[in-house]
Amino acid sequence: MSQPLSNLQARDLDAVLHPYSPLHKLREIGPTIMASGKGVFITDTQGNEYIEGMAGLWCTGLGFGNEEMIDAATEQMRTLPYYHQFSGRGTEPAIELAEKLKELSPFDTSKVFYTSSGSEANDTQVKLAWYYNNALGRPKKKKIISRMKAYHGVTLMAASLTGLPANHMDFDLPFDGVLHTDCPHHYRFGHDGESEGEFVARLAKSLEDLIEREGGDTIAAMIAEPVMGAGGVIVPPSGYFEAIQPILKQHDILLIDDEVINGFGRTGEWFGASSHGMVPDTISVAKQMTSAYAPLGAVMIPQFMMDALEDQSRKIGVFGHGYTYGGHPLGCAMGVKAIEIYQRMNIVQRVRDLTPLFEQRLAKLRDHPLVGEVRNSGLVGGVELVSNKATKQAWSPTQGVGAHCATRCQAHGVILRPIGDTIAICPPMIITEDELNELFDRLELALDDTEHWANKEGLRAA
Repeated sequence: MSQPLSNLQARDLDAVLHPYSPLHKLREIGPTIMASGKGVFITDTQGNEYIEGMAGLWCTGLGFGNEEMIDAATEQMRTLPYYHQFSGRGTEPAIELAEKLKELSPFDTSKVFYTSSGSEANDTQVKLAWYYNNALGRPKKKKIISRMKAYHGVTLMAASLTGLPANHMDFDLPFDGVLHTDCPHHYRFGHDGESEGEFVARLAKSLEDLIEREGGDTIAAMIAEPVMGAGGVIVPPSGYFEAIQPILKQHDILLIDDEVINGFGRTGEWFGASSHGMVPDTISVAKQMTSAYAPLGAVMIPQFMMDALEDQSRKIGVFGHGYTYGGHPLGCAMGVKAIEIYQRMNIVQRVRDLTPLFEQRLAKLRDHPLVGEVRNSGLVGGVELVSNKATKQAWSPTQGVGAHCATRCQAHGVILRPIGDTIAICPPMIITEDELNELFDRLELALDDTEHWANKEGLRAA
């Protein structure tokens, strides 16, 4: 850091353990303490204003300071600040939000189960899959298939489902019974000369081989994000889900749709599944469901699963699963109001209308010397930085090129997220065309800075 730590920065370093941060470097670089936000802009305690190009963590779809959301929160806090869902109790916001989710669902949802986060939702998905198979008298059908580079959360089971090494190393993960199949990223994992169609066929065959090797009667479910978020904004090739779903059906393997990042308009449909040919059995949601104005997650399940849960409850005497804050009335009120605003804004059409400009500005970046690939689905995109464009050679992780680019983005007034050497872009869905252009203008400056730095440091591959 070029300047001494402020009082707040020093207090932060003395008191807070930061997630997903280089803990060994924080005292050197200093934390950024945010003070306020309005619309797509966020301001730190030093008075610096940024375009929040990641919608926080893929979640503030309505941006900051939405007065309707604030009013709804205030009203709910005055009326009933907390109650739970245990023992058949409930609240009107939880009922109303569940009804809205059922209305929007891409499949025939029977019931909604509330959690506090996406990680808890995905943990719940696994528990329900196990419980469901026990209810059907299939105690061996318990393994869960995920994918390399998937992200499904950080609780013990959700982190096991996640296919990223940093989430496993020295946490003694993943758990046994979690299987990871291929990542559907053609640019990075396609063979030389292999078309996207051939790539999809190879991945489907690989999945089929995995199931046959493990035994379909031992596998309960496969979990997948329509677009893989924290793995690098990986958009599956056309036909990918259409190719793997018949294989899963053949072996009676549930398909769990993780919509925590994709859901509520982000891809130009209410759910990412509808954008990418995915027909799920169950869905996990969180993040943009409340526009992150309160923490809340949920699992949406079909009637056939609900029937099994009821039968098992009759046998055991109770459904022994739930969270203190699941269905929190404040969170549910925020979800109801957020969806109401999304619907009134016609957020799906808004995303569709902004997508051509988003794609145009992404496409322009393809010509930059550092950029190997750009990709997007609606208003979520990734810019993959490479050491050699011709060979697609990646940077060494120790070079920190993506992290350097994100730092330069911040210096130019835009916050984006480095995922390895992919720069993720996921702005609030309320962003205007002018603000979107400004976001990309600032990113271009950061890319130029990063190229100059990489050349100066001699980091480029020959």
